[in-house]
Amino acid sequence: MLILQIGFFVNCYAAPKKPANQYEIVYQTVVNGQARTDGPKTKVLCSATASRSWAESDNRQLLPTVAKETSYVDYQAMRTYQVALFSDGRKIHTPTPFAEYPELTETGESAVILGYNCKHVKTSLRSNSIDIWYTTDLGVNGTPSMGYGLPKGLVLKIVRNGNYELVASEIKPLKKTEETAILPADLGESLDLPLYKHRMTDALITTVSVFNNEQISFGNEITNPTDPESEKTFKFSAGTVLLKKVKLPVVADDTQLFIELYQHSNGDAYDRTGSVFMVPLDNEKSFLDGLRNGAKNLPSFQARNGKTYQGVVATNDYLPLVELMRFFTSFGIGQFNEKSKVYGQQWEDSTLYKQDVSELLPVMQGERWIGVFIGNYDKGGHKVSLKLKYYPGSMEVSDKPSKKYWVSPLFNTLNVMEMSGQEYGTMFENDSLKVGFVVPEGLKNVHMRYITTGHGGWGGGDEFNQKMNTILLDGQLLFQFTPWRSDCATFRRFNPASGNFWNGVTSSDYSRSGWCPGTATNPVYYPVYNLTPGKHQVKVAIPLGKNEGGSFSSWNVSGVLIGEFE
Repeated sequence: MLILQIGFFVNCYAAPKKPANQYEIVYQTVVNGQARTDGPKTKVLCSATASRSWAESDNRQLLPTVAKETSYVDYQAMRTYQVALFSDGRKIHTPTPFAEYPELTETGESAVILGYNCKHVKTSLRSNSIDIWYTTDLGVNGTPSMGYGLPKGLVLKIVRNGNYELVASEIKPLKKTEETAILPADLGESLDLPLYKHRMTDALITTVSVFNNEQISFGNEITNPTDPESEKTFKFSAGTVLLKKVKLPVVADDTQLFIELYQHSNGDAYDRTGSVFMVPLDNEKSFLDGLRNGAKNLPSFQARNGKTYQGVVATNDYLPLVELMRFFTSFGIGQFNEKSKVYGQQWEDSTLYKQDVSELLPVMQGERWIGVFIGNYDKGGHKVSLKLKYYPGSMEVSDKPSKKYWVSPLFNTLNVMEMSGQEYGTMFENDSLKVGFVVPEGLKNVHMRYITTGHGGWGGGDEFNQKMNTILLDGQLLFQFTPWRSDCATFRRFNPASGNFWNGVTSSDYSRSGWCPGTATNPVYYPVYNLTPGKHQVKVAIPLGKNEGGSFSSWNVSGVLIGEFE
């Protein structure tokens, strides 16, 4: 038995006196000089004319959506095939000629690996340096990773960037009775590489299509849908709120959840406030009561300014909307592209907002009411498509018990029922926003997810003026910050109907209080330390700008506490 030390000890076969027709090679992964013992090992079956490489299955239970991949090299046809087999029996492949692989440069250096003389070649791939050692002693050809290049011989070692190695640990000559056909008779459906990769990853993602090119506009209300094509979609508040009950997958804790929303103008030329939300149904009352029966049916409070605010704070028997994503439509994208010509500017046909909302995963499983709001008074309004995408965090089926989470929506002043009389977020004029809540026993890692944007679209309005947001917990400062976006000019290509001013600046270029036309607003996250069980109170204070004639300022703020149980 020959033993070679390469940062670890490996068992191997001595070089046979007479070369065999086929060999099976096992490869070990070494990272920073340390052999990895976890995960499957790479294997290669090879001959003089062909090779097959794959990841050897271990005791892990993989997700049923994970396809089994095998790589084939046909040295006679000078072509490779990446083949994927899905659990339902579907098979796809992508062919690649040798000419498309990286060119290899001989260095003249040599080494002995597992008793075989090896030549050294180098290449680079996407700014990664690649070193390959291969042998011709056995009269066969093969590689564990064809993407790095295809020398004529058997690759025994690959090093990427000097610290990641794939190195042969065992070479087994096959007896005549063990030999088998290396290239398969059926490769499955032939696809180009981008589509092949897309099919592979798309099979892993659970996609829930909530709305598909739905119109959201003023005067288009459907509170009792009868059209078979949209029988599950409700349109409330004069048609500016889309709502649907959907069944969401129950997934592992390490799943990533993304919201994907496409939007384009169907007649409205202006930038509008938009929100994707979930309606909590855990309590006796819910926001559904207001959508179905009017804003007056929501729990309300009266602020010092004398105005009544409906459905914006949590009470003993009511939870406000959980805001999943705050977004802002651009100026007339799609509808006004051909009506607004600007030299050197190519307009996009729609806006895509994609945001990671994985922290809200605990409340985004099972049956839920999901909605989209865009405030507008236009009969054409906007068209939107909404998808929820669940990305697995591991290829393996988890055997760990799911964690238990606490998600408590506290406030949401974004008046989703704006067109039905729900008051704007102007309660900060002479007061702060206050909400009480109760913390259960055994919580840890609690943090607040906070979204805020200022509004008031004139020079003195809070949309264009920086205002400090102050959040207090039980009278003590929790955090302060000033929401501000100064990168709005980056998104000019989404705003064809934006006004062009005399000095070359457009209205969509202006910096704003936490938002830009055509973008989503990022939530901010603050840890809440030493939150004891029992009753507490949160206050939100913002110095609201003064009214000027018929113009007024308001603030859309939403806050959710998230924690996990011990």
